[in-house]
Amino acid sequence: MSEPDPESVHTETASGSAGTDPEPVFDPASDPGFAERHGVLTRGYGHRPDPEDPAKVQAMPIVLHIPKVDPPARSAVLEAVAMATVALCFDPRVGPGPDGEPGPWQEPFLAWNDARIRKVARRARGAHWRAAQDVDGVTVDHAGAQARVFVPGPVGELDPRISRLQIGGTDLPHDDPPPPADGVPVLWVQKDLEMTVGKAAAQVGHAAMLFAGALDVDTARAWASDGFPCAVRDADEATWHELLARVEAGTAVAVRDAGFTEVAPGSITVIAVPGTVDERA
Repeated sequence: MSEPDPESVHTETASGSAGTDPEPVFDPASDPGFAERHGVLTRGYGHRPDPEDPAKVQAMPIVLHIPKVDPPARSAVLEAVAMATVALCFDPRVGPGPDGEPGPWQEPFLAWNDARIRKVARRARGAHWRAAQDVDGVTVDHAGAQARVFVPGPVGELDPRISRLQIGGTDLPHDDPPPPADGVPVLWVQKDLEMTVGKAAAQVGHAAMLFAGALDVDTARAWASDGFPCAVRDADEATWHELLARVEAGTAVAVRDAGFTEVAPGSITVIAVPGTVDERA
């Protein structure tokens, strides 16, 4: 299955907004709203056209923490983005509350999810990174890397603490991480496209969403209970051909880019496959 996109084991932690709304207790095993939030991902995206006003186009901001000294590994940053993206999609605040009333993030999340999905990645360090923690979203700290994804909204109304951050200008070299742990989903990036780390971040975030939506609800719940672990790896030409065959066979999900930036329209950028133990996707 493919969808258009506009765009080793470590300890991970995730946190929600540092603002006034308290972070909800999220136990996937007993959360009555989990199945409904999973259903939003399962039904897909792009149910309505973009607005005519470019400032009202919906996008999910992503911020990568890339300090000058001792920057994190590229693969770890992309894994943190993928985990944070899917964590926000399952956050109780994007669905109805226990009283049936919309959660504080539900309306903007659904407005974004029903449109053509867009994600825009920026970078931050120091005080700018700390300030970003006060904007509604989810941060994941993983394998020495940190990334925060934010509640989507119109690009013309982006919080200035995010809009002032640079979109480009810093990249991270490709690294050579160890083989993924058994049972951990792998998001394979087409290395030949030579995407910047910001572009790749948007792509793996979307791949994680597609993968979650392709899972049955019980498998998605188990993945959530583990904290949405995943691995991001570069695919060489031979591996990529094998992955394309899996997409055709329906055992992998692919992100097909709309071509707004960096790559040609229709390019397949990332293919997500289940872990080597659990082949239920």
